Amino acid sequence: MDRQPGLSVRLKLTLSYAGFLMLAGALLLVAVGVFLLRQGWLQTNESGAVRVTPGTLFVRSFAPTAAGVMVFLLVFGLLGGWLLAGRMLAPLDRITHATRTAAAGSLSHRIRLPGRKDEFRELADAFDMMLAQLEAHIAEQQRFAANASHELRTPLAISKTLLDVAHTDPDHDTGELIDRLRTVNTRAIDLTEALLLLSRANQRSFTREKVDLSLVAEEVAETLYPFAERHGVTLRTSGDIVSTSGSPALLLQLTTNLVHNAIVHNAPGRGTVWLHTSAHAGAVVLAVENTGEHLTPQLVATLTEPFQRGTERVHTDQAGVGLGLAIVKTITEAHDGTLTLTPRPAGGLRVTVELPAASGG
Repeated sequence: MDRQPGLSVRLKLTLSYAGFLMLAGALLLVAVGVFLLRQGWLQTNESGAVRVTPGTLFVRSFAPTAAGVMVFLLVFGLLGGWLLAGRMLAPLDRITHATRTAAAGSLSHRIRLPGRKDEFRELADAFDMMLAQLEAHIAEQQRFAANASHELRTPLAISKTLLDVAHTDPDHDTGELIDRLRTVNTRAIDLTEALLLLSRANQRSFTREKVDLSLVAEEVAETLYPFAERHGVTLRTSGDIVSTSGSPALLLQLTTNLVHNAIVHNAPGRGTVWLHTSAHAGAVVLAVENTGEHLTPQLVATLTEPFQRGTERVHTDQAGVGLGLAIVKTITEAHDGTLTLTPRPAGGLRVTVELPAASGG
């Protein structure tokens, strides 16, 4: 924003200090003058008689001294105010420098203002915290964009390869080509829709309403029951009737992703998925756990990162697009909730989503 040049804050503070000092000095001198006038000015003449001098003589005697005092106060106020203002505003110079550095694109710079806590240091600490969060957010977005570009490039590259083979080999099986292109195209569409859903949840552009989380869990279990049967996985639901406030569509997607992941990443042919809802201390909890391979805490800590698929980045029909738990995390945070992933001692994973309970429910 373009602004007209004006006085610096330091100069304004200096003038303020000097002005208040001169005002206080003037009031003090006026009070002394009034007091002396009322009490009278005693003076001895040649005969030894005592008399009171008139006001004119008082002014001539007192005014020069008062004027000298005012000049001293003016000079002292300006000089002292300038030094004090400079000392008090010194932290602002560092904050301004850090702001300009950040505006130039360097987010790694920190103010780290030393000293005891005061308004300037609170501002500096808040600014440092904002820079750290912004740097982490941008780094995450850049990593996400790079991964998304890689994931989107893969189906496009496969499609190009298939089309090139068909172009160079007219006798190639057209039906097989169409089936493979349909599979690749479906994967690209799923990835695009997942990215759009992730963006929508990040922006929190949804209307909140009361949602019965237990009904959502039952709906997801009913929908994914055939899918679980095909994978030889037993799906069990239990829990209390609990309600939260949020988007029914996003909470349905959250629950679907959790149960779908629990079915896919399970012990083949003999696995189990438990879906449970409960309430405690003003919050509602959705818990999904499954059987499966033993997972280390280090691996579990990375599962909510985009495009992470368990122990490796696989590209099978059931691997998904690698955004399932990333979407769950984003939707949970958009609903002011907490997502916790814990490896089960017997193998598999336990995922809990804790959300604020709906008011009055």
